[in-house]
Amino acid sequence: MAILNQKTINKPINLEGITLHKGKYAKLKILPSSPNSGISFKRVDLTKNNIIDANFCNVSDATLCTTLSNQEGVNISTVEHLMAALYGMGVDNALIEIDQDEIPIIDGSSKKFVQEIKNVGLKNSDIPIKIIKILNKVEIFDNKKYIRIEPTITTLEIDFEIKFNNDIIGNQRNLVNVYEDDLENIYNSRTFCLYEDVEKLKSMNLAKGGSLENAIVVKGDKILNKEKLRNEKEFVNHKILDCIGDLFLSGHKILGKVVCSQGGHKLTNELLRKVFMDNKNFSIFELKEKIVPNSFINKKTLKSIA
Repeated sequence: MAILNQKTINKPINLEGITLHKGKYAKLKILPSSPNSGISFKRVDLTKNNIIDANFCNVSDATLCTTLSNQEGVNISTVEHLMAALYGMGVDNALIEIDQDEIPIIDGSSKKFVQEIKNVGLKNSDIPIKIIKILNKVEIFDNKKYIRIEPTITTLEIDFEIKFNNDIIGNQRNLVNVYEDDLENIYNSRTFCLYEDVEKLKSMNLAKGGSLENAIVVKGDKILNKEKLRNEKEFVNHKILDCIGDLFLSGHKILGKVVCSQGGHKLTNELLRKVFMDNKNFSIFELKEKIVPNSFINKKTLKSIA
């Protein structure tokens, strides 16, 4: 049953575009990789110490995006949208070459990454995928923010809520099953910000490449973009997208339920660190045909591979 084996992409994917926070033009290449190699980034603008593994332990900053660093201090930032696309599409192994220190933002969602992965298709190996099964509830509180993960039998569920003092965004909540639901609305949901926060972000040397082409900007009771909302829960759905990408820094698919209120990159990374601090919180096993529950198999993924 090939769906249960590790996969990579069939052939290279080339993408390019402006980066959100640094405002630089970046060229990206996603390359096939061998089983058990996981996801790694290679800074091709550097000649040495330029490999950065996509691992939660390598998260060096989580301010408005996820930044990874290797032991030599080489960085790659804003990895979450690409990581979410790789997770959702079932790509276990890939090498991402990049000529800047940040992934291009494209349109602020994972839509283009997903389209390109679908276009090239997936290549199956004969090596079973590995699964992280959550065994104990783990939770973190940060004032009004909260996140927890708890055991489930066959799924990864994400129950996320946001609360904004704004008439357009307001309070939103959504629950998705990552392995069973159609994730199109999640993939297509763009990053967003309030108009009054734009200058503050730029004063922090962030969002230099931000525009109405790659982010939803909300001013009072209006959305400034020509393209309005792609789905009615686009704001919270984007936070779920970020969460999926950050969870993939665990290295494998997860069986568990995540519940989060007003969280983000920092809280998700802290959750992973707390989970893996104690071996009693999780187990890792190879998922083989004899033990796979039907609900784990994403029918959409099966169709795309066939």
